Amino acid sequence: MATFSRIQVATLMESTGLVPLFYNSDIEICKKVIQACYHGGARLLEFTARGDYAHEVFGELNKYVQKEFSKMAMGVGSVTDAASASLFMQLGANFIVTPVLREDIAVVCNRRKVLWSPGCGSLTEIARAEELGAEIVKLFPGGIYGPDFVKAINGPCPWTSIMPTGGVSPNRENLTSWFRAGVTCVGIGSKLMVKDANGNFDYPKISELTKTSLEIISEFKNEHS
Repeated sequence: MATFSRIQVATLMESTGLVPLFYNSDIEICKKVIQACYHGGARLLEFTARGDYAHEVFGELNKYVQKEFSKMAMGVGSVTDAASASLFMQLGANFIVTPVLREDIAVVCNRRKVLWSPGCGSLTEIARAEELGAEIVKLFPGGIYGPDFVKAINGPCPWTSIMPTGGVSPNRENLTSWFRAGVTCVGIGSKLMVKDANGNFDYPKISELTKTSLEIISEFKNEHS
């Protein structure tokens, strides 16, 4: 069962502005990445469940997070059907992220009052997602649409909350362009989960990039509040 309500998750997304994305089949690597992100200031993480037995990894990882980092809200991404969403919610997922708009996922998440963020690529899809109760919609792939798309959407629909993933980088220029356009938060995966020269995850650098990204976002919000 989720330990954070959908309102709490939505508030965390809006207040911090950053959702790190990560998946690995090695539970120990996942734990170290969680630790790096948490110490960098992140309070959400989307486990992008794309591998075989990913639910087993997430189940163990979420138990670890609840024990060691109780202020971290763990969610699951790359969910493509209601059965998978239900399974991950049984394992304690605090939010569900999808690459597409699926009404069957909306039904099971709403029933359990778990935040779901559907992948949308048009205003029509965004409007339908909001009709189905989505608080924050995922713009995916963000790099294809860009900040100008968000700005255009916020014109006729200023109530819409958007989280782009894909095409977001942990640097001032990129982050500022997205938030200036009006996003609520951003999701960052591989560009945040960097590796060293030997191909191993660089945990200190991940923590540093997380901290820097959150500082940039916070500075922008304070300047434009």
